Amino acid sequence: MHAMILDEKRDFKWADVPDPVRKDDEVLIRVAAAAVNRADLMQKAGCYASPPDWPPWCGLEAAGIVAEAPENSRFKKGDRVCALLGGGGYSELVAAPEGMVLPVPQNLSLVEAAALPEVWATAYLNIQLEAGGLKPGDIFFVQAGASGVGLAAIQLAKLMGAKVITTVGSGEKADFVRRLGADIAVDRHGGDLRKVLEEYNPSVALDCVGGPLMGDCFRNMAFGGRWIMIATLAGGETKIDLETVWRKRLKLVGSTLRSRTSQEKSRILHELETKLWPHFSSGRLVCRIHAQFPISEVEKAHALLQKNGNIGKVVLTFQENF
Repeated sequence: MHAMILDEKRDFKWADVPDPVRKDDEVLIRVAAAAVNRADLMQKAGCYASPPDWPPWCGLEAAGIVAEAPENSRFKKGDRVCALLGGGGYSELVAAPEGMVLPVPQNLSLVEAAALPEVWATAYLNIQLEAGGLKPGDIFFVQAGASGVGLAAIQLAKLMGAKVITTVGSGEKADFVRRLGADIAVDRHGGDLRKVLEEYNPSVALDCVGGPLMGDCFRNMAFGGRWIMIATLAGGETKIDLETVWRKRLKLVGSTLRSRTSQEKSRILHELETKLWPHFSSGRLVCRIHAQFPISEVEKAHALLQKNGNIGKVVLTFQENF
């Protein structure tokens, strides 16, 4: 098969690689589409390698057609599926544990399905499992609301009945996230996030930005608030008033999805399928695809994410596999 590997200069190269050897508990998928995530940009830069036992090239989520499945599996050859991966999605074939493979929700395309597993598992893991969920009347704050994870988190929080505050990078993005359900969208280039959070104290925050501003915002959490940190795009240092932490009984939680075991990921995906997949089929939840590129134009796809030019997901397609 072919895969989009990284050469010795860390440039993308479409190369012949060995076909994956499917284990007894794995599903072999002929990839039709693979979504691009910011973790892929980090991997290309050499600072976020695939976990052991996964291919060394990029790709955390993909969708396609089942080529082989375990005996007595719920999947069979020809089924349309999507999968959460530890790596290896930028290839014609990929093998994944059956628990990390999901049927494509009814009424969604393979391109849309490829953009579901990573961001929705991340949003669900952190809002529901790490933070303990949201209830009507809670205030939820999420950074980078126009990103794939941001759009998923906004929709999930609204589904739970919360009021949503988010940050965005342009007026166009602000308009879009409001249409999706965000109650307040703060433009990071001119808005005053501190002032907004002073007035609306978040019960739960999902933060991929961090940096110096994080500490100022953290002190405005509601009593018992939970701040979930999943990345530090603005830097890894900030100043937190520890007295505020114990007086308000606040929780600061660090979280990643990629480093979790296949068993942990399978449990998360099972909950996604049972609780959220029906909402995708009905159209209550939507998957926003900003752009799709053939796998040969992977550099253009990465550049779009690098410039924060996307509203939603960017997907790579393997036309010959449709």
